[in-house]
Amino acid sequence: MKIATWNVNSLNVRMPHLKQWLVEAQPDVVGLQETKLDDPRFPDADIAALGYRSVFCGQKTYNGVALLSRVPAGECVVAIPGFEDEQKRVIAATIDGVRVVNLYVVNGKAVGDPKYDYKLRWLAAVRDWLAEEIRAHPELVVLGDFNIAPDDRDVHDPAAWHGKILCSTPERDALRALLDLGLHDSFRLHQQEAGHFSWWDYRLGGLRRNLGLRIDLVLVSEALRARCAAAGIDREPRTWERPSDHAPAWVTLAR
Repeated sequence: MKIATWNVNSLNVRMPHLKQWLVEAQPDVVGLQETKLDDPRFPDADIAALGYRSVFCGQKTYNGVALLSRVPAGECVVAIPGFEDEQKRVIAATIDGVRVVNLYVVNGKAVGDPKYDYKLRWLAAVRDWLAEEIRAHPELVVLGDFNIAPDDRDVHDPAAWHGKILCSTPERDALRALLDLGLHDSFRLHQQEAGHFSWWDYRLGGLRRNLGLRIDLVLVSEALRARCAAAGIDREPRTWERPSDHAPAWVTLAR
């Protein structure tokens, strides 16, 4: 069972890329972030023609999340229970027996900014919710654009990024609090080396010079750890014309 995450940075623009990647990569489940489409404009029929069912929650111009799957998704949730938030950043569903939670984590703008405080409150609410989800669904995958580089191996220049947004200690602590629920970074179950990234700035030759961050994660619960057969990042779509600034990250779970 191949499960992937991809911040497409506008599905309207990146739909040709998504179609090509679904055909080439053949994932079973894909979580999308930053679809930037309100629900009536979501290309459900086009995606169905490729063999995928869709559940989605979006808004015009920014945010928006979706789950695509080869089999129908059930028990769908489109917000953090008990957390009042107009931004469409969360969708969860049960797919082929696995609970999949797709998160588009708040960027935060800058350390100390009100949006940074919102990010930390949002992550605390996610933690409380996931604690309940993992009790109800031991086979749990939490994926998405986390907008946090877990540690210095995930940053092209740790000294330059030290203490800054996406790499600050409170953000990393908030991510660690999610992992402490019994979740594992699937990529790090297979690869310990530094220098592997999922996001590169469009500016300054970011991809060519590998000036990136690993902020797109697929976390697996302890109950799925033994089934985590492989994990990786697919850089290829980032090289295509008019790409998203993110590349897909994925995990394969043995049946």
